[in-house]
Amino acid sequence: MSQATNQSWGGRFSEPTDAFVARFTASVTFDQRLARQDIQGSIAHAAMLARVGVLTDDERDAIINGLNEIQGEIERGEFNWSVPLEDVHMNIEARLTDKIGITGKKLHTGRSRNDQVATDIRLFMRDEIDVIEVELKRLREGMIELADREADTIMPGFTHLQTAQPVTFGHHILAWQEMLARDHERLLDCRKRVNVMPLGAAALAGTTYPIDRHVTAELLGFDRPAENSLDAVSDRDFAIEFTSFASILLMHLSRMSEELVLWTSAQFNFIDLPDRFCTGSSIMPQKKNPDVPELVRGKTGRVYGHLMALLTLMKSQPLAYNKDNQEDKEPLFDAVDTVRDCLKAFADMIPAIEPKKASMYEAARRGFSTATDLADYLVRKGVAFRDAHEIVGQSVAYGLKTEKDLSEMSLEELKQFSDIIDQDVFEVLTLEGSVAARNHIGGTAPNQVRAAAQRARDALNALKAGA
Repeated sequence: MSQATNQSWGGRFSEPTDAFVARFTASVTFDQRLARQDIQGSIAHAAMLARVGVLTDDERDAIINGLNEIQGEIERGEFNWSVPLEDVHMNIEARLTDKIGITGKKLHTGRSRNDQVATDIRLFMRDEIDVIEVELKRLREGMIELADREADTIMPGFTHLQTAQPVTFGHHILAWQEMLARDHERLLDCRKRVNVMPLGAAALAGTTYPIDRHVTAELLGFDRPAENSLDAVSDRDFAIEFTSFASILLMHLSRMSEELVLWTSAQFNFIDLPDRFCTGSSIMPQKKNPDVPELVRGKTGRVYGHLMALLTLMKSQPLAYNKDNQEDKEPLFDAVDTVRDCLKAFADMIPAIEPKKASMYEAARRGFSTATDLADYLVRKGVAFRDAHEIVGQSVAYGLKTEKDLSEMSLEELKQFSDIIDQDVFEVLTLEGSVAARNHIGGTAPNQVRAAAQRARDALNALKAGA
């Protein structure tokens, strides 16, 4: 079974395209998502063509009015998408010709679907990056406020998931915020390379028409036109760069999710997540499952897959455009959707975290978390660090036998390990004394946490102001 050949390119063919091949090669089922950007690019292209005299003003106005009407049809769900017309570009162009006649066929003067689709994707990515940045800012704001609020809340810090030293909950949350600050920089840096215009490169070599690419770039809000026509139509670095950003971001969100899942468990009991971010069990009525962080953790692998798909898609392509590039859209679209949804979920959830301060404090008391403070105390008294390390190790062994934390031992008990230990040792063995002693930039002392939160807030506000 076969069907008529697409009239946009079928002149040199002697037989129609096979029906299966037409469906197999068509992209309209997914690239119709680019319709708004396609129309936006076509309007700018028509305006430029009129400015350089390729179109008359009347032709330009007919094209622009027709495209705006088609945009309305699409938004109202009245547009009839056709698989035989292959893609979003030919569907819109065919409808424009139906509406305004032969003038619609003049729209494609001086361009190709190759530079058209490259432009559409960049316009789409620019729009989506701006939406994603709003959610990323909102999440960072929520983290900064939570950290500031919980600057005095003591919890155990871990290495190897073993109790290491006491920190504050605010300090821990600011560590998350630092991850996102780097992600934010990567996103904005990616946007710079997205915002370069391929339009005017035509199929691969440019066009003989007297186009003005700077005019089109200005109309579309691009920073500049692409320098090389071959690269312009075949470059997908920006898509790979975005999915690389997305993969790193989701890696960070996944690490946060893992901690949230642990902290909500009965074994940790550090925080409570509101019911709206959790679900229950169909068989165990007592369960409250942290499904939102678990799902974000799971979606991370999905985004990694999209990055590998795009890298593999491009790894052996010769210049310039190849049909392979049709496969860039679905992984890119899904990566965009996944990032946006995960950020929204986290931005809603993080400010609603309720720390269980008593549980955190009690957990920090267990595991001899102030052992390093005792060693530092001995060093300040003149004991060599390696000797101090040995003394503290012996005191911890004693604590394990007696089931006492260092802060619970009497002065006499501590003195059996070193005569240098005196009454002032208890100032450093308390959790409050331990966190307060880390009183330097980057440290976990509450006043340092509040100062760090303010610096992060100021930096984010400056970013919002465009500084």
